[in-house]
Amino acid sequence: MQIHVVKQGDTLWAIAAKYNSTPQQIADINQLSQQKYLIEGQALIILPQEQMYVVKSGDSLYSISRMYGVSVDSIIQANQIQDANNLQVGTKLIIPVESKQYGYIETNGYIEPSTTAKDVAIIKEAGEYLTYLSPFSYQVTADGGLITIDDQPIINASLQTKTAPLMVITNFGEGNFDTSLANKILNDDALIDTLIKNVIGIMRSKGYYGLNIDFERINPDDRQAYNDFLQKFVDALHPLGYVVTTALAPKPEDYTEGAWYGAHDYKAHGEIVDFVIIMTYEWGWSGGPPYAVAPVDLVEDVIKYAVSVIPPEKIMMGMPLYGYDWTLPYEEGGKWARRIGPQNALLKAAEKGAVIEFDEQTQTPFFTYFDEDSNEHVVWFEDARSVRSKLMLVNKYGLRGVSYWLLGQEFPQNWIVLDNMFNIVKVID
Repeated sequence: MQIHVVKQGDTLWAIAAKYNSTPQQIADINQLSQQKYLIEGQALIILPQEQMYVVKSGDSLYSISRMYGVSVDSIIQANQIQDANNLQVGTKLIIPVESKQYGYIETNGYIEPSTTAKDVAIIKEAGEYLTYLSPFSYQVTADGGLITIDDQPIINASLQTKTAPLMVITNFGEGNFDTSLANKILNDDALIDTLIKNVIGIMRSKGYYGLNIDFERINPDDRQAYNDFLQKFVDALHPLGYVVTTALAPKPEDYTEGAWYGAHDYKAHGEIVDFVIIMTYEWGWSGGPPYAVAPVDLVEDVIKYAVSVIPPEKIMMGMPLYGYDWTLPYEEGGKWARRIGPQNALLKAAEKGAVIEFDEQTQTPFFTYFDEDSNEHVVWFEDARSVRSKLMLVNKYGLRGVSYWLLGQEFPQNWIVLDNMFNIVKVID
């Protein structure tokens, strides 16, 4: 896989000729049908083509593999070779495109239930690239109950793609994560027992594979109580064959204060649960100043700390499938930015005649434009380059995999890059 950054004067024909591809293939891979023209600064994925080689005297599979930079096994598999030590001169061999060179990982995707048709379409597109699917979310109530969601169509569709559904429970209520609700639940053993019983009932009846606990804005004084809460869930669910996972706020060191960070004890979570999902996104957020949603340098700072206290094979790194469109000048407390999917960001750039720039420090694309009222905007989003740079962290630190927030935004390049770099583990048949 190669990534070509469009330069002024580039055409699909010229780019295709440069990479021995075709204009149609490049257009299809990058879903360019809705763009009127290429955008200067736009990243295009180029998938190399298979080549043909005619065996010459003295050739071996090893020498041919070195010539093309692919593995011997990939040549054997592509050509269904039975005797690797008996190559016949004149034999035509397919030289495969080497991909998935970074091994196997697990992936998770969060999805917010919508209509059955929309949810099924999302899963049909993304399911083959996911190990787990997590409908967001069952909200815990003050009596240990749960506010239900319409998740059965999602679960049914996930199973069709061999994607394991994870039940998500949160302390979400009235538009935000509820600190007082978390405090009440975490410090009452009877309520915890009731909640565990209710969770198990739903998991059994709906066919969930495991549980994802996403409690946020917990009082830092409840840090140990939250650890004990997690242990109780693990003790109850493991004997029943369920996996237990948690979502963690991103932090580059062990902050013990602060509503978002203090109660999340990385080391304890790594010891208690099966794996964690670190929410490495929202540096640039809708209510804050314009910035990259997941700047790779800051994401790496979090991962460096995480692997120092949690086994890397228990860590899923968060990945955003969206960006934000800010109106300038930014004013604190002013108009919030609008969430925008990467594909829609490209269409907006094309519509406005914008030039896409790329910030090397954060490894993130952005552009500016003026709306019909002459207001200036800046859009920070994701593309093939930003995805690849973050996925390289998974390989660098030996992580379990990645978790996507949030399915439903059009971003075809993400799945192509992921599929090209990794094999996706499936835990159910």
